[in-house]
Amino acid sequence: MLQLRQFTRASEIAIPNWAKKNLGAHSISVIPSENASPARTEGSLTIPGFPSTFTAGFALTVPLIDATIYLDYLAKRFRTAGGTIQSAHISKVDEIPRDFDVIINCAGIGARELVHDSDLEAHRGQVAIVPKIDLAQAIICNDAPLMYAIPRAHGCVFGGTNSISENREPSSADTTAIVSECSRVLGIEPPPVIAMKVGLRPFRKSGARLESEKLGDGRSVIHNYGHGGAGFTLSWACAEEVRAIA
Repeated sequence: MLQLRQFTRASEIAIPNWAKKNLGAHSISVIPSENASPARTEGSLTIPGFPSTFTAGFALTVPLIDATIYLDYLAKRFRTAGGTIQSAHISKVDEIPRDFDVIINCAGIGARELVHDSDLEAHRGQVAIVPKIDLAQAIICNDAPLMYAIPRAHGCVFGGTNSISENREPSSADTTAIVSECSRVLGIEPPPVIAMKVGLRPFRKSGARLESEKLGDGRSVIHNYGHGGAGFTLSWACAEEVRAIA
């Protein structure tokens, strides 16, 4: 579990009702250190020393997933339960052999061609992986320029970008901008970059698709894709719905 601090560069930020009711989120006022000293008040937190471009925010405690550890854990759990992982290339769902009577479509951005879903668009995201730094919270600002710093067990993720693009090649200019903005916000010298990562978020303009459909041969396919940048966040709840449908 880790404290997440969500900031804005606008004058106000709305705390989602689910965050207030279920996770005890509280507001943050950002005041430059030369104008105020740290102070806590009922239900809010005043933070000095952050850039004056941040005006407000909220904080809540959330589970932190380190994907470099978590994905291996899931794969091991799946295999232990008797599952197998195979690689294959198909151009349409009907090509899946008939000995599979229930098919779950988690193709992400690939569902655009696989099931001809024109609502899907690729949102390119790039991050920089830097060495572990002294950071006790995850810091996020969704205003332009997009900025986030998320600590991991063996490093830290600096981000990021969000553009409609199919380009999976890392951009050195993006990396420079990402590291510069994150370092400025955190008040540190720019750390060395261990790696640059690029991925395509499967954003669906009409929202995530989670429903069952019958194929021409009578088999069922359960669609579960289009979660954009919220795949980890929504994964367990969506999996429960898929299981209920199946």
